[in-house]
Amino acid sequence: MAGLAGAGAALCSERFGSQAARGCSAAADGSLRWEAWGRRWWGGAEGAPGPAAPPLPRLLTAFLPQGFPDSVSPDYLPYQLWDSVQAFASSLSGSLATHAVLLGIGVGNASASVSAATATWLLKDSTGMLGRIIFAWWKGSKLDCNAKQWRLFADILNDIAMFLEIMAPILPICFTITICVSNLAKCIVSVAGGATRAALTMHQARRNNMADVSAKDGSQETLVNLAGLLASLLMLPLVSDCPSFSLGCFFLLTALHVYANYRAVRALVMETLNEVRLWLVLKHFLQKGEVLDPTSANQMEPLWTGFWPSLSLSLGVPLHRLVSRVTELQQLAEGHREPYLLRWDQSQGQVQVVLSQGAGPETVLRAATHGLVLGALREGGPLPRELSELRSQVRADPNKESWVLVKETHRVLDKLFPEFLKGLQDAGWETEKHQLEVDEWRATWLPSPEKKVL
Repeated sequence: MAGLAGAGAALCSERFGSQAARGCSAAADGSLRWEAWGRRWWGGAEGAPGPAAPPLPRLLTAFLPQGFPDSVSPDYLPYQLWDSVQAFASSLSGSLATHAVLLGIGVGNASASVSAATATWLLKDSTGMLGRIIFAWWKGSKLDCNAKQWRLFADILNDIAMFLEIMAPILPICFTITICVSNLAKCIVSVAGGATRAALTMHQARRNNMADVSAKDGSQETLVNLAGLLASLLMLPLVSDCPSFSLGCFFLLTALHVYANYRAVRALVMETLNEVRLWLVLKHFLQKGEVLDPTSANQMEPLWTGFWPSLSLSLGVPLHRLVSRVTELQQLAEGHREPYLLRWDQSQGQVQVVLSQGAGPETVLRAATHGLVLGALREGGPLPRELSELRSQVRADPNKESWVLVKETHRVLDKLFPEFLKGLQDAGWETEKHQLEVDEWRATWLPSPEKKVL
């Protein structure tokens, strides 16, 4: 081997992940001599890679996914740091709440009835189980679409549940009802928090490593909870004899918990479009002709559930809900060259979209864009010339047939949407998938006379 290269020449190299490499040369005795980590093994020419970086310490590999940071999204570290802070604060608050509940059911009170305490506990658990099932049925399909908002909602609701538990012993007459409501809220939190955590794990995993990312997230949470447990052992003796001090500590920890949650969710940069992000990007595009990148749009996205566009957009509705006569179907299909039908109810601010059997992600994205464009006609702000003219027609004649306006916007979108779609792709948005809420109904219909069948 030594004969193949001069003394000190590099024979081979190695690197960890995307870090800079370290080289290896031949020693005088014929052994391989590896460069130390942190040194550049080739010349210091301009543009050469920086010093070789060692693998993560073994302790960190127990808590970070394999291949970190290349195997996860760029927002992984700031999110996890703030998530750990909120988990620590929540652990301490939970200890105060558990202490109050145990005090309320009679732990330490010789006159308390074991049967009454058991019945209260069973009633509390039963209420939570029923609430878990009902909430999952009611909102389960919406959690993916607005994962950040529901994540924040879940943690705030958890704080409210713990506050009820702390206040429960103060009102012994309503103790059972209070802890039942509290446990109901906590079970909703477990559904919303668990489901949104899964959605965020899908976003963070970049090498088909969802299981590893999820497992390491569990390890991080366990470590934080262990630290919270040790801190609780020191805190509880100090506050147990002073309810006002305990309540003050709870409010302080809750403030930290809410702030850390907000920072964690705000750190997320989702590259897929839901209705809110699509509306923000589309509005900016219509007004300025530019497409917002994912970072900018995510920073502008409202995080409190309920802050949605005034337009009600329903994708994948059944065809029988929109038409009951042949003439209505013909009117609805007229001018529709895309595999979807759209009806706009101006009076109620509602857009309903029927999707065809072959509607893919791009069709759904265009249909949602079409609906939001119609909503933009009833709002202020600059618009492209064609849409500005349509908005003038809407304001001049509010009773104008909606299907005529839908037909006209189809023609505008034939020119506008390809440019918008390309802008989305160039800005870094993922257009082959989305987080729009779409129902499962699909339909077929005869093409309108203007439609070209290829």
